[in-house]
Amino acid sequence: MSGNQPDRQTRRTASDGRPELVLDIERVLDLTARQAVRATFRYDPDAPWVVSVELAVEHGPRVLWRIGREILQQGLHSVSGLGDIQMWPSSFGDGATARLQLTSRDTAALFELPVPPLAQWLADTYELVPAGAELSEIDWDAATADLLQEPQPHCD
Repeated sequence: MSGNQPDRQTRRTASDGRPELVLDIERVLDLTARQAVRATFRYDPDAPWVVSVELAVEHGPRVLWRIGREILQQGLHSVSGLGDIQMWPSSFGDGATARLQLTSRDTAALFELPVPPLAQWLADTYELVPAGAELSEIDWDAATADLLQEPQPHCD
């Protein structure tokens, strides 16, 4: 991860059976300046709506963001997200890219991501937990019973 052009190679790994994707992406600093960033995308089927994204700059800090899987999926093809997390396509064809903007308090960071490996990885997560099936594993009777249960007095 050095220079203005990061290595766009990707590698998919599975740690504990959970899909993981490591991408070298670029942070867009201005019209001509870019910074190489390592992005690690992790998906946990037990939390099916969320993708954890760890962003790391060489010899710098690591930042963890949790992004809605649907925001990433839709952002590959059209504008998605509101507020702190937004994503949209920026170029099409073989070298398709998307822009991901992350905002926190008074700071914003804009990243450029390669679409093909991210799209394939997201497709793999949808094979694990299809869209619309995120709630299928919830035991609604138990969840409702827990909500309706009288609080137990706490004794010290």
